[in-house]
Amino acid sequence: MAAARNVLITGGSAGIGRACARRFARGGDHVWFTYHSGRERAARLVAELAGTCRHPARAFEFRQGEWADHERLVAELPGPVDVLVNNAAVGSKTVEHYVPGPHHTQDAAFLQINAVGPLWLTEQLLPGMRARGRGTIVNVASVGGGVAQFPGFRIADGMSKAALAYLTRHLAAELVHVPVDVVAVCPGAVETPMFEASTLAGLTPQERATLESTLPGGRLIDPGEIADLVWHLAGPLAGLLNGAVLDASMGLGVRPGLLGGVAEGAGADR
Repeated sequence: MAAARNVLITGGSAGIGRACARRFARGGDHVWFTYHSGRERAARLVAELAGTCRHPARAFEFRQGEWADHERLVAELPGPVDVLVNNAAVGSKTVEHYVPGPHHTQDAAFLQINAVGPLWLTEQLLPGMRARGRGTIVNVASVGGGVAQFPGFRIADGMSKAALAYLTRHLAAELVHVPVDVVAVCPGAVETPMFEASTLAGLTPQERATLESTLPGGRLIDPGEIADLVWHLAGPLAGLLNGAVLDASMGLGVRPGLLGGVAEGAGADR
């Protein structure tokens, strides 16, 4: 049996992050995850994982992109991190909950939370990975910005995901002779609270059914499907795919027009 790894997943209390926490726990790893404001939701996930995995999970409150919180999180972690999954982000509608205020303030928040936050956390944990001679970083971006453009959606949101894709390639280039691998996954229309808020919430049942039927495969992607991909990428595949920015959208990245007709301001969020 392979030795358990220490896995840190940001934004792990819901959506793709929660699915990743479940997948790594099922694989026998030590799972640590962060949450922003869903304390009760995080506690329920910790309790759930306690009944299904060999190692107790840990949840940490974390305001990504705020340096003092970055320092506190790293100090509180119970050990070194072997696998970092940079998943936490705000989307085209959820940003309004986390950053109420004018449009330009939210634009800045997209970049600070979605791009600068993962950069900082990676830079904080990378020295330990280098010193131990092993590590994997999986950046969860989005098909919007990371792969394709969606006119009418929040520009700053797409810019932040494009920055995460660039971070992946840049780090892989710098670490090409170091046993630390960096890959990015760009999901498409995943059935998560973020995609619900940004794209589905304003639709009638008939409009939603019509939208889903036009998507690749005629359906939304299940978060567990992305989590399975992330879990596999955190293994030996990471070395082969070092620096890759993977389109995990079932083809939406090559046919972004399939999301045409949704309400202006919506987005292909995780």
